[in-house]
Order: sequence, then structure tokens, then C-alpha cells
Amino acid sequence: MAVPKKRISSSRRGARRAHNAIKPPSLSVCSNCQEPAMPHRICPKCGWYGGREVVTMDKD
Repeated sequence: MAVPKKRISSSRRGARRAHNAIKPPSLSVCSNCQEPAMPHRICPKCGWYGGREVVTMDKD
């Protein structure tokens, strides 16, 4: 049975968990409508990607 020989200190445990924080999603600016959108995805506002219209969006 695997049992740790020594107790892991709180500072060592915290150093191991230092990179586990949740980061906000990175956003880029749409080249057509200048709205923030996730990179490498179709813009949810206008439907453009890579300088051309990929999906036609309904105008409400």
C-alpha cells in the first residue's frame, strides 16, 4: 500500500497548485464588426471568419 513517508507542506502543495487557476477566455476582435469573439471561430454577431461571410445571420 502506497503511503507518503512525509507530510506535504502547505507551501509545497500551494506551489504545485499555482498553475491551476482558471483564466479568463482570450478574445480577439472581429475584422468585420469589431465585436469581441473567440479566436479561430466564426463571429457569433455577424457570422464572418477569415475576412468572408461564412454563416448568414438573421437580422433582428
